[in-house]
Amino acid sequence: MKEICIDGQKIGNGASTYVIAEISANHNQDIQEAIDLVYLAKECGADAVKIQTYTPDTMTIDCSNEHFRIGEGTIWEGKNLYELYGEAYTPWEWTGRLLEEAKKAGITLFSSPFDITAVDCLEQHNMPAYKIASFELVDHPLIARIARTGKPVIMSTGMGSLREICEAVEVLEKNGCKEYALLKCTSSYPAPVDEANLARMKHMEEAFGVAVGLSDHTMGSTVPAIAVGLGAAIVEKHFTKSRDIEGPDSAFSMEPNEFSEMVKAVRIAEQAVGTVSYELTEKEKNSTVFRRSIFVVEDVAAGDLLTEENTRIIRPGYGLAPRYYDQVLGRKVNADVKRGTPLEWGILA
Repeated sequence: MKEICIDGQKIGNGASTYVIAEISANHNQDIQEAIDLVYLAKECGADAVKIQTYTPDTMTIDCSNEHFRIGEGTIWEGKNLYELYGEAYTPWEWTGRLLEEAKKAGITLFSSPFDITAVDCLEQHNMPAYKIASFELVDHPLIARIARTGKPVIMSTGMGSLREICEAVEVLEKNGCKEYALLKCTSSYPAPVDEANLARMKHMEEAFGVAVGLSDHTMGSTVPAIAVGLGAAIVEKHFTKSRDIEGPDSAFSMEPNEFSEMVKAVRIAEQAVGTVSYELTEKEKNSTVFRRSIFVVEDVAAGDLLTEENTRIIRPGYGLAPRYYDQVLGRKVNADVKRGTPLEWGILA
């Protein structure tokens, strides 16, 4: 598997799971709220915090006809796209300040740009990496521009067919991207657990030979922990101070205590996965004494034969291994042996 490195931290090939806190619109356009979320993300165990870089005008046009009104099936039903993005966007002039605060907090900050001008802006701040959102998977000119920065890229694949993912990966590689990872994502908000389809991660890992992970919109920690068990090298979750604070994304975001618990669950999951090994652990070595072995279970005198009556395979494991049982039956002993003696080769005549 190709690994990537963001801000000095390796991702993939057995490295610790890279946990991203997505601030999205949860700052409610208050820079202090955004700064607080950066520090909170660090306290909660995140490796990185992510923002989004767009404006209403870089996303869409100010138009009120039916094409620009959000239909049924989302938490934004009935809203006008331009108005929604006006509520949700992160002011571009915050970028430098947020990077400074992230550095002070000891956490990596990077962004999802949603058009080429956003990439140009972010490049002025020397972003350490870029995230391509699921909805931009089909925006090849944007993907090409991001690839040409030479920075590591994390690309979400929500709604993407295998062909669309292949095409996006081809654009990345043709434009010089050497380090990228792919995230499984279900692009509904919140996402039902039965639509998580985590099995696709392993297929993407095998198909593309890169680190894979999960951009998760389900509620709770269960799905991220399972994803790590299935090989996720990255976990991304939306992050808010409180879901009681109204905002475009708060309803499906994690609060700090929940995020901390998720990070703990992720770390436990990655410990449980471990590595392929058939060596005994130290704890297992202590348990081997409770295996079965061959014992003399009746007093026998020198010269007596060992039989099924005077020997048995029982616990504990101090005698010969059970695989030798047929070989010792019918053999004579060379000395008197008391009941409860573990059978050893030296006892046999």
